Amino acid sequence: MSKQLTLGFSPCPNDTFMFYPLVHNLVDTGGISCRERLEDVETLNQLALAGELDISKVSYHALGHIRDEYALLRSGSALGRGCGPLLVATDNIDLSDLRGRTIAVPGRYTTALLLLRLFDPSLDNFIVMPFNEIMDAVLKGNADAGLIIHESRFTYHGYGLHKLLDLGEWWEAETGLPIPLGGIVARRSLGAETIATVERALRSGVEYARSHPEQAAHYICEHAQEMSAEVCAAHIGLYVNDFSSDLGDEGVQAITYLLKRAETAGIIPESAMPLFAGSD
Repeated sequence: MSKQLTLGFSPCPNDTFMFYPLVHNLVDTGGISCRERLEDVETLNQLALAGELDISKVSYHALGHIRDEYALLRSGSALGRGCGPLLVATDNIDLSDLRGRTIAVPGRYTTALLLLRLFDPSLDNFIVMPFNEIMDAVLKGNADAGLIIHESRFTYHGYGLHKLLDLGEWWEAETGLPIPLGGIVARRSLGAETIATVERALRSGVEYARSHPEQAAHYICEHAQEMSAEVCAAHIGLYVNDFSSDLGDEGVQAITYLLKRAETAGIIPESAMPLFAGSD
């Protein structure tokens, strides 16, 4: 008998690309069907914090707040190199001059904001808004700088904005590790067996998508919010990689270290729960 689970992911091309095979039953789901819910990443973070989804894409920052209730899956992550959030402004402001000035950010629980707080804990004047409104807010003078994610890193030049900081470059230079941005979590109460079934199906889906990239094109475009085909392709190329199929030792090390840094800084609570299900 089929077991239906709620599945949350974003309309960003990397997510729709990876989840297309799973939600369209192009791979063996092990008897699980998914009722999809597409929302921006900060909305997904909030839904997971409220415990409203069985499986969801979340920011790794948000994971730090929900580890007691949700376990991380080894497939489906956005994690890599050269893909970090950027801090931009209309002028080349010195970073030391940003203290006390307003910074538009894409969400309280985004990894982008976590990285910025780790980079400079003195920055604290944040305005939260949807990620796709940040560049306009900076241009209109509603914020002194903006923390941009997703496809904005490919388009900010066209807005006449200047890059002040690449938090991915900073993280990689600081740690030597890839940047953990977001991952897929499953509610622990589903049980280890169901979570393992979901994980197998998701891994199969990611591998299917990477082997048949053309099949998801219509689904991706349907949700891509007027993004050009070139930007869609660049987005997928940057955020879908070998770590998406399986985190591997290096990916796990990067996530564990990020969460430990956030714990030490007092940004997320400590948790005695293992990162993955079945690791107790």
